Amino acid sequence: MPDPPLFVEKFPPREISVKKIKEFLGAQDAARIRAWLSLCSRCGLCAESCYVYLSNGRAPKLSPAYKVKSTLGELVKRKGRVDQAFLEKCHEVSWLQCSLCKRCTVFCPFGIDVATMLSLVRSVCQGQDMAPDKLKFFTKNCDETGNHAGLTLEELVETCEWMAEESRDTVRGVTIPFDREDAEYMYTINPREAQFYPQDIAMAAQIFTLAGENWTMPSMGWDCTNLPMFTGDRKTAGKQAEYVYSQARKLRAKKILITECGHAFRSLKFEGPYLAGYADGLAPVPVVHYVELLAEYLDSGRIKIDPAKKLKKPVTYQDPCNLSRNGGVWEAPRRIIAHLCEDFRDMAENRDRNHCCGGGGGILPMGPDYRPRRMANGRYKADQIKATGASYLIAP
Repeated sequence: MPDPPLFVEKFPPREISVKKIKEFLGAQDAARIRAWLSLCSRCGLCAESCYVYLSNGRAPKLSPAYKVKSTLGELVKRKGRVDQAFLEKCHEVSWLQCSLCKRCTVFCPFGIDVATMLSLVRSVCQGQDMAPDKLKFFTKNCDETGNHAGLTLEELVETCEWMAEESRDTVRGVTIPFDREDAEYMYTINPREAQFYPQDIAMAAQIFTLAGENWTMPSMGWDCTNLPMFTGDRKTAGKQAEYVYSQARKLRAKKILITECGHAFRSLKFEGPYLAGYADGLAPVPVVHYVELLAEYLDSGRIKIDPAKKLKKPVTYQDPCNLSRNGGVWEAPRRIIAHLCEDFRDMAENRDRNHCCGGGGGILPMGPDYRPRRMANGRYKADQIKATGASYLIAP
């Protein structure tokens, strides 16, 4: 099967600021980057760990080592003296050939963090206004409104009131509170839930009600997804994380609860603190993923599942890179599945070693033009799923 056409955005001619590139690279712990670049022995272990390489005929240029050498390696070697054509190549490699899933780092004998290096390449491109158009649009919305969809608070509140009203037909007493102080959990969501899947918010509210949870949603800092992080805009990414942290402190919430989004979890728990300027790298309020809380509800009996209604057909589970490998959450989903299903079949490679689905790292919201490449990159994962013989695939 031949590769589908590779879509790459075209950028108008521009003057490249070498000074800006040099200043950025110099500020990003140059000693660490140089050490990683010099340590690579070209052993090839990273290639066999990369789903893009495995899905596209094992082309040598798709190995993580080559992708870094040909982009960041050249940027450092040339001291930022590159032209637009080179940055267009960097754009293609860092967004279309890598989802920053970090699987290659797990298998690298030297612990070289390819994802961190290619995220710096994204930031270099973003600094020259050469990030994917859709991600730039979402980042602009974050900067101006605090959420990537540009939704107003009125729109969010109206949607939640509507969902709470409908939910009361199923579960008595459902409410979706805003800015409640001293709550156990401040629940944050993906704007697409309010825009396109409001039933997700409704179902969460029903579960919280049945569990007797003390929870709230914030009127600011409710978008936890942080798409600027994958746009390469580190300043706006830090601002977006701080929106959530500051609101949690203001409301005196005991914990920040993340919706299903994996990169939201990675952002707020692990990368967000650094981006927002917390020197110790720790979020000022503990961050919990929704899956972790749901597993706790089921294990403790706060939420009960009728055993007679457990799914009989075989199921498998996709470990999202940002939740499992980059977040350490892989047992909680399996505890939930034990309550729901009778025939669970794990993939041959799972937990922190599972392969990326191909939709992470910002490529899914980049739009339909990128779909052919995303689907081509996902071939290995598709084969991995099929090999389980499962009828259903469960994802957070």
